[in-house]
Amino acid sequence: MKYPLDAKDSFENSMLFWLVRYVKFKLSSLSNKELRDPKALATVNYKLSRDIKSIEELDGLVKISRNAGLTGINTYFNPLKKIYETLKFYELSSLKVIDEELISEVLASVTGGLSDASKKNYRISVINFFAFLDKQNEEDGKAHVFDINLKNWGGISGVRGQKLPEFMSEEEVKKFLNAIENADFKVNTNRNKLIIKTIIFTGIRVSEALNLKRKDITEEGDLYIIRIRGKGNKYRIVMIKRHLIEAHIDAIAINYINKEGYLFINKKGTRLTQAYVSRIVEQILFSAGIRKEKNGAHMLRHTFATMLYKKQKDLVLVQEALGHASLNTSRIYTHFDNDKLKLAAQVAEELNG
Repeated sequence: MKYPLDAKDSFENSMLFWLVRYVKFKLSSLSNKELRDPKALATVNYKLSRDIKSIEELDGLVKISRNAGLTGINTYFNPLKKIYETLKFYELSSLKVIDEELISEVLASVTGGLSDASKKNYRISVINFFAFLDKQNEEDGKAHVFDINLKNWGGISGVRGQKLPEFMSEEEVKKFLNAIENADFKVNTNRNKLIIKTIIFTGIRVSEALNLKRKDITEEGDLYIIRIRGKGNKYRIVMIKRHLIEAHIDAIAINYINKEGYLFINKKGTRLTQAYVSRIVEQILFSAGIRKEKNGAHMLRHTFATMLYKKQKDLVLVQEALGHASLNTSRIYTHFDNDKLKLAAQVAEELNG
């Protein structure tokens, strides 16, 4: 069923109306291979069919969907939420006054300081949303067409403009590892220590760690061989010295293995969330006296990649270890090669002499 573009009594309510419909559309079109809580998703879909009162309510439903296994929904919704919140300040009278120039202006405002990869996500999200509106709105037999493609949007500046990810120095890593050893989580201490150590010692994504099953970890000499299911259901292996995590694995093997075999679960038998893991990381960082702009668990992956490249100078190894589809994705870690920068400083000194 199609609706008038200005379906509600104000710009804010009309845009919220379309955001709700768009989220519902995306939930039905995203891959459900990772779906682990069908009941939660069914509840979200039911609530999306009712009257959503605020962007915060919609955001809460999106988070439930993400935790149920549809992780990709964030990529589409989060940029639109920011744009919605910014557009409210313009006090627009109708969605029909939105054009590519206005969207470019808003994007320049909300994506300042973001990496090129994040900016591309914003662009894709906006294009998809307005393409959806182009097809779904209708009034008096006619549709309003935005035709927003952002081909000339200047927010993406190429690799040189890419924001470098947050990471820990070697000294900070030592403090962090010491803080892990001394951490006391009251309950689930071994489980929490195991997931944090596994991420920082292998560089796997948080989502990959949460998908680990006990059968994915096998022994080979003094190593654990860990089978990882990455993005696009592509598999790879990582390795970790057994002595680094063996005690934790032995401690949780009996108490926390659920019927599906997932390693990192709560007392209800369901998998932990990425938000929970990030809270653990923040707690450990705080106790270690380490302050970062971004304290989430993903920072551990960047730390591993940075240390790996610094010590091995092998970009292909970084690509293989982190499961990057493209070598260009791994190339960002060459920016941390201070030895090369020191050579440049030496050349300048010689020129001066």
